[in-house]
Amino acid sequence: MRARAERDARQRPRYATAVNTRLRLGVAGGVLLVLAGVVGALIGNALNSPATSSTGANTAGGCSVTSVANKVLPSVVTIAATGAGGGGGSTGSGSAIRPDYILTNNHVIAVAAHGGSVHVLFSGGQTEPATIVGRDPLTDLAVLRVRPSSELRRIELGNSKSVQVGEPVVAVGAPLGLSGTVTAGIVSAVDRTIQGPDEQDSSALIVSAVQTDAAINPGNSGGALVNCDGQLIGVPTLSAGVPSKSGEVAGGSVGLGFAIPVTLASSIANEIIDTGRVRHAYFGVQTVPIPPAVAKEHGVSLGLYVVAVTPNGPAARAGLAADDIITTVGGQPARSNVQLQELTVTKQPGAVVEVGYERNGQKHQAKLTLAAQP
Repeated sequence: MRARAERDARQRPRYATAVNTRLRLGVAGGVLLVLAGVVGALIGNALNSPATSSTGANTAGGCSVTSVANKVLPSVVTIAATGAGGGGGSTGSGSAIRPDYILTNNHVIAVAAHGGSVHVLFSGGQTEPATIVGRDPLTDLAVLRVRPSSELRRIELGNSKSVQVGEPVVAVGAPLGLSGTVTAGIVSAVDRTIQGPDEQDSSALIVSAVQTDAAINPGNSGGALVNCDGQLIGVPTLSAGVPSKSGEVAGGSVGLGFAIPVTLASSIANEIIDTGRVRHAYFGVQTVPIPPAVAKEHGVSLGLYVVAVTPNGPAARAGLAADDIITTVGGQPARSNVQLQELTVTKQPGAVVEVGYERNGQKHQAKLTLAAQP
């Protein structure tokens, strides 16, 4: 077996070792994304603080913030989650998408997923226990169920596909445990793809996120980003902070907040309510991007170096193997692992994806049929 291993190593492409050793040495720079909803020390305050509302002005870009707030506040709750045995906790927000179902972020309630407890505070001051119907760490979404109450009003769903840059928006939630807080701003950008919070060995990916300058702070996570008609267009999930020279992130909103588009969020929520889980697709391949310097040095194409392929997985059935270089995905140049992860979120099992790859200098094409994650 040792002789075979040595023979395989000699036959392996020269760039393989360079890729494996050098691709893991990069350091990401730029804006640091911070979870907008985990402040465990504020659980008590979240459940006992009276509802408050604050806006910079009564109108924002022609949007009547007061009328929007009056419509939306009864639909938004404050969430307090506690781990099993009282260990650890977090606070956040949620929106009632049905009379007894609340949509929120997974990272808001994840601490309670294994034997913990969740309570929600309605805008009228009523507190109720909640059960976790299901959660999806990949999209950072979760659904809670509560006893129907006259204090809880279903939020109206909008269409995130029609959202335009510059459109006025209002964010409603419980930043820092301050229930019923309202902030206003505009849609700063659309179709952002943002890496979300990690859980164990997986991380969330916020696809087609709505970016806003409406103040979003810790505790807003899982709440509501609405348009001037009070319709839900996004679920606030992340805010950005500016790192200091010491590496710490400055506190408070800096006008860079991101929300999961309601079109995706409602689809995930409905699947959770109907089945208790979410069925995602997968490629069955582990890849790392090849830096331009490595590609130039070894005379190979830019793309995603295939580290490993899941036996009998979608990639293996399509003919891909370790040491291949994926050069195109869906007709687009392959440059980032995020491209593959986006497809697992936006495509259903059974969808076919065109993949171009290079093996020993020869170019190939394959049709890869995505499968359900095992």
